Amino acid sequence: MTLTGEHVLVLGGTSGIGLAVAALAAEHGATVTVASSRTASVERALAELPAGVTGEVADLADPAAVTALFDRVGAIDHLVFTAGEALTLLTVDAMDLDAARAAFGLRYFGALNAVSAGAGRIRPGGSIVLTTGVAADRPGPGWSVAASVCGAVNSLARALAVELAPLRVNAVSPGMVRSPLWSPIPEADREAMYAETAKALPLGRVADAREVAESYLYLMTSRYATGSIVTVDGGYVLV
Repeated sequence: MTLTGEHVLVLGGTSGIGLAVAALAAEHGATVTVASSRTASVERALAELPAGVTGEVADLADPAAVTALFDRVGAIDHLVFTAGEALTLLTVDAMDLDAARAAFGLRYFGALNAVSAGAGRIRPGGSIVLTTGVAADRPGPGWSVAASVCGAVNSLARALAVELAPLRVNAVSPGMVRSPLWSPIPEADREAMYAETAKALPLGRVADAREVAESYLYLMTSRYATGSIVTVDGGYVLV
């Protein structure tokens, strides 16, 4: 799998899975640009990433800012969208509709806007890779909103693969991943969550971000994959 000579733009590429995608793409020869809404996040990521990776600051929830970002970056070969806060858990009996609507803001509408603004900048043979989640396939109690967000992204990827053809559009659906996404949880509780999740998985462990990033690389380089949702979950949806 090689990306030599190709330009990869990772929106949300300054931490977690996005940072791992950026690093892996750079290792495989790509010119990489990462973007985030926070200057400090971009600076921290660039200090960790290989030399030559560039960074942009843009509010990915702001359509005008995203359009300006694409104007600055110019032509690309692959657009990867990994931006998003932790999935919102809300029970039906205590539903907060404002919070439910907000849950779609960056993960779904942010992705949709990025594609709208950026699809025309992608060179022939390029691709778009979105990020969804296994909640769409195996939700639990309190996951009605989170599962809906993931399901919407699944449908978005498939619909865009048809509408934008021959541009390839796919999505990665991760399970539990060791990621800064969970950093608000106290460390002891976080490790207990990872351990409890691992017990139920066929593979017996929780993934690190780089393992999931390999699926994004596959979808960027697999020239016959489009409309695919690649699940990387250690077998979570099976048990």
